[in-house]
Amino acid sequence: MELLHETLGEVTACSAITASAPVGPSQRQYANAALLLQSRLNPRSLLNVLQDTEAMLGRVRRGQRWQARTLDLDIVLWSGGIFAAPELIIPHPLYRERSFVLGPAAQIAPLWRDPLTGLTIRQTAARLSRWKRKA
Repeated sequence: MELLHETLGEVTACSAITASAPVGPSQRQYANAALLLQSRLNPRSLLNVLQDTEAMLGRVRRGQRWQARTLDLDIVLWSGGIFAAPELIIPHPLYRERSFVLGPAAQIAPLWRDPLTGLTIRQTAARLSRWKRKA
């Protein structure tokens, strides 16, 4: 988080770091967190810098998705609303289904609204929690 603050703009909030089980074939636990970043970069440029940062810190992208990785930086929401390009979709298409994203995000931006659903992050997290309890 400090590196992102140094290279990309002002980190205005960060969540606690929480552990979560892997998605996909990886067998290790992951540490997850969320931050609010104030940056002048557009989403595509920001994604490029985030991927360069991942590589600098040891991430190697291989063919199969969801393999074990040292770092995974995602753009989940953006103050500009919706963004769609072949390499990036905002809001992140799967964030509504992932408590390891919603929990940390709700700590720092509970009232931020999803531009597609109109729900706040807090409401989205509550819906996911109720759905998981029923399942």
